[in-house]
Amino acid sequence: MAEHNYKFNVTMSCSGCSGSVERALKKLDGVKSFDVSLDTQTANVTTEENVDYNTVLQKIAKTGKKINSGEADGKTMPIEVAAAA
Repeated sequence: MAEHNYKFNVTMSCSGCSGSVERALKKLDGVKSFDVSLDTQTANVTTEENVDYNTVLQKIAKTGKKINSGEADGKTMPIEVAAAA
């Protein structure tokens, strides 16, 4: 089964911030693994094939942390979060 690798640069100022992102990713169905680093200000996420980039982006955005950049499978992606309808 294929998988996706997503990388986000997220502004996190303390362990509580990185913990918030970790808790959000833990609750997201289809996440196989993740590494949230306060030192490098990154969140690397590996998901099952059916979990798309925007789903992960929105989940991280809901923590209130600023997302500075995002990549999907090595390709730079937009970081705008669509407004909920």
